[in-house]
Amino acid sequence: MVEADIERVQAIERQSFATPWSANTYRSELRNQSTSRYVVARASPTPPPPQRDDTTRKRGILADIVSALFGEPPEPTTSSPHPIVGYGGLWLAIDEGHVTTIAVEPAYRGHGIGELVLNGLIDQAMQLNAEMLTLEVRVSNVVAQQLYLKYGFRAIGTRPRYYTDNNEDALIMSTDPIRTPAYQERLKQLRTALFERLRQEAANAPPVVKQPIPQAPAPAAAPVAPAAAPQPKPQPPAPQSAAPAPAPSTPPAPAQPAPSLPQPPAPAPSTPPAPQPQPEQK
Repeated sequence: MVEADIERVQAIERQSFATPWSANTYRSELRNQSTSRYVVARASPTPPPPQRDDTTRKRGILADIVSALFGEPPEPTTSSPHPIVGYGGLWLAIDEGHVTTIAVEPAYRGHGIGELVLNGLIDQAMQLNAEMLTLEVRVSNVVAQQLYLKYGFRAIGTRPRYYTDNNEDALIMSTDPIRTPAYQERLKQLRTALFERLRQEAANAPPVVKQPIPQAPAPAAAPVAPAAAPQPKPQPPAPQSAAPAPAPSTPPAPAQPAPSLPQPPAPAPSTPPAPQPQPEQK
């Protein structure tokens, strides 16, 4: 995530949480890379290729999934043209990676995007040398709790009246050490299944037809005898055979633009909202 992404992230956050963060809070978080990390998931109209089996690659498996599904990640100072459909944040506290927020665009929920974002945060935690992961989740958010249980989180306590919008309690969840061979093997299996799910959903989505860009009419010019015949503009292919070209003295009628189909959204990814991302709520 880069600063250019903040506006879009806030739009998703306002649809997910009652008390969203300010833009300045996000800017401060993004500038403190030593203790905080944020990731985004982007939609793309093209399905990803099958997963490679390359155990020698240096970048993480999540990078392969993200680049395949959503295109290559943006440069550090700019944003990608693909729309953001989910995001997540992480703080480092000594040797613990604390998940502060995960949210997905409502239209994309239920398709594994939240799980993809969680995988990105796990990668970021390992890059920060965290030994374990923790988070808070509403006691009523059973769907999110099931996702966290799947990735090795377990309930270790509660925080009474943690959420200020309705004084709901938070369930504290934590993992065992994430660098052990057992956890890494579990993570590998979960990611393989997630990648295949996302690949299948993208491949089965309706094809995307880009809307044509309207062209401005050329300005009228005084008649001049041309030295050579102008290069004709390419015309859309005729369904059967091309009609004979009009006589030079009669200018051809402008071609009618081919009808375009409305662009459907990319596979609707989603995950249930996770803990409110407030400074006092992590």
